[in-house]
Amino acid sequence: MHDLMLFPCQKTLKLKTVVNNTFTTGSQTLFEADQLKQAIHGFAMDLILRINKNFQDSISTKQLAAERLAEPISRSAQIITQCFLNGGKVLSCGNGGSAGDAQHFSSEMLNRFEMERPGLPAIALTTDSSTVTSIANDYSYSLIFSKQVTALGQAGDVLLAISTSGNSENVNLAIDAAHDRDMTVIALVGKSGGAMSDRLSLNDVEIRVPSDSTARIQEVHLLVIHCICDLVDHQLLGG
Repeated sequence: MHDLMLFPCQKTLKLKTVVNNTFTTGSQTLFEADQLKQAIHGFAMDLILRINKNFQDSISTKQLAAERLAEPISRSAQIITQCFLNGGKVLSCGNGGSAGDAQHFSSEMLNRFEMERPGLPAIALTTDSSTVTSIANDYSYSLIFSKQVTALGQAGDVLLAISTSGNSENVNLAIDAAHDRDMTVIALVGKSGGAMSDRLSLNDVEIRVPSDSTARIQEVHLLVIHCICDLVDHQLLGG
């Protein structure tokens, strides 16, 4: 295989193999082996630099988000807390990594976050594979969340809608269904806000991460979820 066709990790393994096989063939080969070792070290340092850049980019995005999103995060936590106090529940939805975030939130509510307390009513609409696949098969994948919102949602409940782009059709249709059920929507989004921003009412809350990177948006979404969990516990339990 030509070197240009190798992935970086394959090139590194090839370099290591060459180095290990050339230490017994004289001074010239030892010199070449030393050069190869330096090349391997340089490649490893490049990986370290990329790791540091990812951390720095994440830190910068979170610092900017802290400045811009504190108020809507606080408002969201107050809405969710009041929803629980009124006997309501929170439904959450998203796709891919956002589905994981939806489930993460519901697990922190149903079980606990960092303080011991009774479970709080929250349902991730992403977890019932029989329901999701039957709706997708019989109707459309775009309806997998909205039909559940229509069936489970009640006036006073909250929908936590998560989409990095704001253009997930099934999440946006869930927002429409939530409005039809007189629910409040908390939207976790990024980039320009997409079609999701246009669907929100004055009573809803948009938490839009100031980034165009999906990875950075997802990282901030998780931190936002943890902030909301912490604030809900603080309002209900103090401390």
